[in-house]
Amino acid sequence: MKRSRSAWAAVALLVTALGASALPVEAATAATARTTACPTGWGSLPKTHSASTSTPVKNVRTGRHTCYDRMVIDIPGANRSALGYSVGYVTHLYQDGSGREIHVGGGAILEVRINAPAYDPETGKPTYPAKAGRPLPGVDLTGYRAFRDTRFGASFEGYTQLGLGVRTRLPFRVLRTDGHVIVDVAHSWNGTP
Repeated sequence: MKRSRSAWAAVALLVTALGASALPVEAATAATARTTACPTGWGSLPKTHSASTSTPVKNVRTGRHTCYDRMVIDIPGANRSALGYSVGYVTHLYQDGSGREIHVGGGAILEVRINAPAYDPETGKPTYPAKAGRPLPGVDLTGYRAFRDTRFGASFEGYTQLGLGVRTRLPFRVLRTDGHVIVDVAHSWNGTP
């Protein structure tokens, strides 16, 4: 145990003295992974917030983080308090309106429902260029640890439905900020990156 702490102290001193760029990427990443404590306790039960907005969805994007993969649904101009959602694991994704099953890859499926349309309520014109049953436009999940697939379900009667395929049933959380609903899926259950 002392040898391990001494080794990490030496690595920390080296990183401080030379800067993180002096270490190979693999060593710096391994050191970060061993010292990062990931949040735990999110659970995998459904999460909801019952608010809604007529401000439309404009984009969906994803990002990779040390402890989790993130999906961000952009609803520019919507106030945080008006952003509602329902996110939970399902065995199959059934398209709103038609009931047609949409195949989502991965070991588990998170259904993400945003209480906002993906079209202009005045004109009916789409504001987000996704197609039912197809992968989300512009989203590339190469290199992600939790995410495996994305699918657009529908935008029906003021709600937008997305399918998020994940590696296996993992803990997740849902956050809201002005103009965004954020879904984070942890890489593991035990708090390791």
